[in-house]
Amino acid sequence: MKRGSAAGWAFVTVLALLAIGAGYWARKQNAHPATTTSPEATAPTASAAEEAHPSFLYGRITTVDGVTYEGRLRWGRGEEAFWGDYFNGAKKENPWAALVPPERRPKERRPIAIFGLEIAHRERPVDLTRLFMARFGDIARIEASGRDVRVTLKSGTGFYLDRFSASDFDDGVRVWDGARGVADLDSLRIRAIELLPAPRSGAAVGRLHGTVRTRQGEEFSGFVQWDREQCVGSDQLTGHTAGGERSVRFEAMRSIARRSDDSSLVTLLDGREVVLSGTRAVGQGNRGVYVDDLRYGRVLVSWGGFERVEFTPDGSGPAYGDFPPGGPLTGTITTRDGRHLTGRLVYDLDESEFTETLDAPSRGVDYTIPFGLIASIVRSGAEERGAQCARVTLRSGQELQLDCAGDLGQGNAGMLVYVADGQRPEYVSWTDVVQVALNRPPAMYPPLDRR
Repeated sequence: MKRGSAAGWAFVTVLALLAIGAGYWARKQNAHPATTTSPEATAPTASAAEEAHPSFLYGRITTVDGVTYEGRLRWGRGEEAFWGDYFNGAKKENPWAALVPPERRPKERRPIAIFGLEIAHRERPVDLTRLFMARFGDIARIEASGRDVRVTLKSGTGFYLDRFSASDFDDGVRVWDGARGVADLDSLRIRAIELLPAPRSGAAVGRLHGTVRTRQGEEFSGFVQWDREQCVGSDQLTGHTAGGERSVRFEAMRSIARRSDDSSLVTLLDGREVVLSGTRAVGQGNRGVYVDDLRYGRVLVSWGGFERVEFTPDGSGPAYGDFPPGGPLTGTITTRDGRHLTGRLVYDLDESEFTETLDAPSRGVDYTIPFGLIASIVRSGAEERGAQCARVTLRSGQELQLDCAGDLGQGNAGMLVYVADGQRPEYVSWTDVVQVALNRPPAMYPPLDRR
């Protein structure tokens, strides 16, 4: 989800400041150098750059000291590795909020209850804090300056993120440089990251792919990230067995099935079975399984909704050039009083690009759907959290019934519509929206810059 409570983000920000301060002090003491060379780089050669398959993240990093690294990238030293993965952060502010008349600023109703009985309620402004999400394949450049991290999309649109809030930029980057070897770069040493297509094609990678089945009987197929992190065959799953702790490489697995709340049954390629328990990744601490299903963009199957995953080999995934530049969101809003407003749109006072996403759950699955895949959104009018409140029709013709939560819930801050290229948009509250019909993404739009 792209929003969070003010208190929650304040807590995260405090933790981020403490972590950054601790990291800075450690560097001053030379306890943990900002740039280190991994054991993989004991004998760096030019062939390291040739190992970058087009499906891997690839780019050029410039440090604050002016040193340049170029090669395959992996965020957090063991996390995001592919162009379809998402870069996350916290937007510094919401520029769209200032375009809503003060008297029409969205509010949410909060009940006051005693022993489960509502005795009153209060209204307070909807939290307009928004997070940033973009696929790496949609990003052209990431730059850091002072408190700001500026992310520029391929379309030319720029977003300013708060460097001192938790984000993927804080995790640092591992780079496989052909001349310098493998280096782990701390975020405080990075000035700019320019994302680029790999200049040559290396060997195909062992990316995790398979079909995930939910406890509701739904199936999602595509590239997989177990526990939101492990995504290549060389990654390992660790747990406790009757004989002690054991780690199993994903490339040796045929399937993983939920055995209990706190354990998983791993079936190996040779048919042997291993029960793993006692660690976060194999039990209820698991953060869920991402599946890049081409029908929807990306889904997250929670541990509570997960039943099993069957791994199947199926290529390495899209290259950087497979992600075309997006552009501003356009379409028609139908209101409850029968008006039809056509023009450029800002959804939920946040999403303004076709490459941004609609985030909403359904039956234990969180959908992250790029607006470019969506033909229309029709509201049912239900406001209860967890109710089926919207029918989302995809450009493929498939319909999804999604819950009244996330970008479809009562926290939705409404829509801005720039009618007939107007300089000032018209505001439509979420409760007044009946349907959102989206245009197909055009090839090119003029760039924007949004702080």
